[in-house]
Amino acid sequence: MEFLTLLRSGVAACAVAAALAPAARADTIDATVVAGHPPVFLWVKTLSETFIPAVNEALEGSDYSIDWMEAYGGTLAKVGGELEVIEDGLAQIGIVSSLFEPSLLSLQNVTYATPFGSPEVDIVFGAVDKMHETIPDMRKLWENHDMEYLGGGFGLEDYLLMTNFPVNSMADLKGRKINAPGPAVNWLKETGAVGVSGNLTTYYNDIQTGVAEGVIVFPTAAAAAKLYEVAPYVTRTGFGAQYAGAIVAKKSWFEELPDAVQQAIRTGVDDFAVAYRAGLEQRVVAAFEGMEAGGAKVSVLPAEQRLEWAQSLPDIAGDWARALDEQGLDGTGVVNTYMQELKDAGVMLPRDWTVE
Repeated sequence: MEFLTLLRSGVAACAVAAALAPAARADTIDATVVAGHPPVFLWVKTLSETFIPAVNEALEGSDYSIDWMEAYGGTLAKVGGELEVIEDGLAQIGIVSSLFEPSLLSLQNVTYATPFGSPEVDIVFGAVDKMHETIPDMRKLWENHDMEYLGGGFGLEDYLLMTNFPVNSMADLKGRKINAPGPAVNWLKETGAVGVSGNLTTYYNDIQTGVAEGVIVFPTAAAAAKLYEVAPYVTRTGFGAQYAGAIVAKKSWFEELPDAVQQAIRTGVDDFAVAYRAGLEQRVVAAFEGMEAGGAKVSVLPAEQRLEWAQSLPDIAGDWARALDEQGLDGTGVVNTYMQELKDAGVMLPRDWTVE
C-alpha cells in the first residue's frame, strides 16, 4: 500500500509539473529574410534590428517562434532580384524594391512619374501604402508573383541637384550634362539640360572625368559617396521624396501561418515603418552636415524657379499613366489618387499631375 501511495503521488506530481511547465515545445517556423543590399543601407539595417526583434517580441508567450535566417548583401539575391528569390521559395519574406522592377511593379513607381511632390517621407510612403488598400491593381501586381504586400513602405528622401557649377535658375542648366537615375532622367526634359543615365557607382567618376557636370541624387547617398568633392554646389530643388518598395512575404507561405504569427509579422512591419522613417530623418540631417563640413555650398532653388521647372516639363505622368492604361492597368487612377492624397495632406504642388 505504501508503494502504491508513493507511486500515485509521483504520477500526480509529474502531471502537475507537466501542466505548469512553460510552453517550451512551441512550434518553430523557419523563415529566410532577404535583401539584395547590405546592412549598411538603412532599410536593411532596420529590417534586421527592428523588424525581426519586434516580431519575436510579439510572439513571446505564444505557442510559436520563428527561426530566422538573414540573407543580405547578395548572399541570396542581388539588388533587384529579391522578388524572384521569394517567388521561387528560396526566401519567405524580405525587402523588395519596386524601383528595380519597373515592368513587374510599374504602378508602384508612381512617385517617379510625378516629380516635385512632397519632400515629407511620411506623406509619400503613407500615401502609397494606403493606395495598396484602395486600388486593387496595385496589390494585384504583387499577387501575380505570389507576394503578400505587408507594407512598411520605404524609400528615399527628397531628391536634389548637385553640380560643379552654381545653379540659381533654370537658365543655368542650358547645355549642361546631368546624371540621373532611371526614370529621373525625365525630370530634365525641356529644361535645357542634357540627361545622362547613370547610377551611384558611376556618378563620382562621370563628374570627375567630364562625362557629366552634375547629378540628381538623394542626400544620404550623396554624402556617403562624397559627391560634394566633385560637385560642391548642392541645390535643394524639392523633387520630392520617393517610394521605393516594401516588406513582402511569399503569399502561399504567409497564408498558411497561424493567425498569431501573421499578426506578429504585421506588428513587426509597423515597427519597421516607424523606425525607418525616424532613422532616415537623422541620416538626412547628418548628410547635410557632412557635406557642408566637406566644403559643399548648399542653397535652395527659389520658389519661382521650382515652379518654372515643374511647369516646363512635358506630361510625364500622363504619358506614364496612359501607357499603363493600355496594358489594362489603372495607371490614370493611380496618378490621380496619388495627387489627391498629396493635396489632402496639404502639400502645395508646383504642378498638379492629375490626368484628365
